[in-house]
Amino acid sequence: MTLAVIGAGFGRTGTLSLKQALEQLGFGRCYHMMEVFGIPGHAALWSAAADGEPVDWDALFEGFGATVDWPSTYFWRELADHYPEAKIVLGVRDPDAWYTSVTNTIYRAMTASPETLPPAVADQLAMARKLVLERSFDGRFEDRDHAIDVFERHIEAVKRAIAPERLLVYEVGSGWEPLCGFLERPVPDAAYPRSNTTEEFLGRIQAAEG
Repeated sequence: MTLAVIGAGFGRTGTLSLKQALEQLGFGRCYHMMEVFGIPGHAALWSAAADGEPVDWDALFEGFGATVDWPSTYFWRELADHYPEAKIVLGVRDPDAWYTSVTNTIYRAMTASPETLPPAVADQLAMARKLVLERSFDGRFEDRDHAIDVFERHIEAVKRAIAPERLLVYEVGSGWEPLCGFLERPVPDAAYPRSNTTEEFLGRIQAAEG
């Protein structure tokens, strides 16, 4: 199996819902940050990749047909080059709403005190802090204007780099039609997934801390 779909959108642009949608459309397992927490050794692989060490992408994504969310979206250029037949889905949303969502969820999780978390979870969040807060946002995520600028520049960089016929700019909440049209799959009878709301995310943090 090789990657057929690469999600280039930052976290909190509907990535978990997109993961579930791609799996429903028959693309096999879709990699997401949540997979890192369930596969031993993957947090260390991503941490090494963030430090510039070489990655065997085929081995890392063995058994997966798609990928979305951090950590893989950080390497969207490398993945687009390595899997030239894969289509790219760029999740987007209102920048202010995106920043608020990240602040209330991902940022809160990544800045939790390691003492309150199981060791394995603390190690995985350390990888996420390195790749997201330090590498993606230059250690300046709390600077709202800077973080939003990074978000918007990322979107424009993907648009410039990927050929239009290979790219879907997917607005959060758009449902099945644009995604299925782009991927040439029939629209399912079921509603488009809606997962990982702020409330659900915070519930998982509380469970991990407890």
